[in-house]
Amino acid sequence: MFPDTLSNTIWTLRNALKKNKVPIWKAVIRELSRSRSNRREVNVGQLAHVTKDKEVVIVPGKILGSGEISHKLTVWCINISEVATKKILDAGGKILPLDSLIKKYPDGKGVRIIG
Repeated sequence: MFPDTLSNTIWTLRNALKKNKVPIWKAVIRELSRSRSNRREVNVGQLAHVTKDKEVVIVPGKILGSGEISHKLTVWCINISEVATKKILDAGGKILPLDSLIKKYPDGKGVRIIG
C-alpha cells in the first residue's frame, strides 16, 4: 500500500472512530501506524485455524497464500496476495473495502483483529 493510500485509510478509520466511538477502530489505527517492517503477515492456513465459519476479520497487514481454508470469511486487510485472494473467494468468502466494512459494522461488533 502506498503512503498516501495508508494515510487515507487511517483518516477513514479516524472518522469512523469519531462517529461511532468504538475501540476496534482505534486499535486498527494503532496497528497501521506502526512501521511497515513491524506489520503483520498472516497465511490463509493460519486464518483457517483461528477463525470460524462466516467470521469477519481485519488483518492490519498482509494475507499470504500458504495453507488452505474451507470456510467462509469476510476479510479486510492492507494487502493480500493473488493466491490468498483466490483461496478466500473459492471458499465462499468476501474481501471487503474499508468503507463497506465500516458501513456494515459501524459498532465493530463481531469483527476481530487477527495477526
